[in-house]
Amino acid sequence: MIALLLIPLILPFALPPLARRVVDRVRPEVALWTVTTASVLLAVGVVACLGVLLMPLALAAPPLAGPAHLIQPLDAGPQTLVMAVSVLAGGGLVVACVTAVRKALWEIRRLRAARLDVAGLPDAAGLCVIDDARPDAYALPGGLRTAGRIVVTTGMLRALTPGERGVLLAHERAHLDGRHHLFLAAAQLSAWCHPALASVTRQVSFAAERAADEAAALVAGDRALAANAVGHAALASTRARTALPAFAPSAVTGPVPARVKALLAHAPVRHLAPPLLAVVMLTGLAGGSALAGAVSVHHGVEIAQGERGRG
Repeated sequence: MIALLLIPLILPFALPPLARRVVDRVRPEVALWTVTTASVLLAVGVVACLGVLLMPLALAAPPLAGPAHLIQPLDAGPQTLVMAVSVLAGGGLVVACVTAVRKALWEIRRLRAARLDVAGLPDAAGLCVIDDARPDAYALPGGLRTAGRIVVTTGMLRALTPGERGVLLAHERAHLDGRHHLFLAAAQLSAWCHPALASVTRQVSFAAERAADEAAALVAGDRALAANAVGHAALASTRARTALPAFAPSAVTGPVPARVKALLAHAPVRHLAPPLLAVVMLTGLAGGSALAGAVSVHHGVEIAQGERGRG
């Protein structure tokens, strides 16, 4: 039983290399959904399994010792081994929770600060232009009562040609329309639950940028122009964006040479690639293992309750 609950803790280490292949070989929007969903599901499985493995240690505490007989099925091995695994699970769960809360609060503060920077500025159809000579542009996520805004500096507008400006604005609009900040936020939250998922956030970010690049190229009707806009915007951008949250997407982030190369190639076609199927199988294996472990625990609890009732 313990082995079934340990498998979902190990499988996330296989996702980063698979995620890289999916992003390279699958349409960007499909890759974005696939990698983000897999990361979230694996993170949920990790937290759930850590919670179940923590039960023997939790029930050793005097206030919870009464129902301890219900967890006897977890003793699938030497008591020392079971308690050691439980202690490690408890430590991992505490670290994940503390990290998630601390970093989430930090990101929320950064988002509020970014919104305050443009709170009093006028906008036209969601476009906010800041009088700043430093080139920068990003999509600022909206809230429950506020719409998202495209923020661009006058320095960035002067650095690009009229056609490239249209591509830049279409790129940032694609981020808002696609709600890419939600994908980035979900990937960040998953990364705080398991260290192996931290590198997956880069792949999610790259997939989001590629999806916005393709949308902008479609609007412009010129892939070469879109590639030039991405390259020129990245070269022109010198602003330190420390005030922005990690999930605020921007045309000037990510591996720009790879994005430009992809835009100069043919538009991606929709097809199923082996890495995509591998990610689905990986997620299914983790979920199946966690579910089998949970069912085994539930069955053991029923047995323990029946034995207690007969006694």
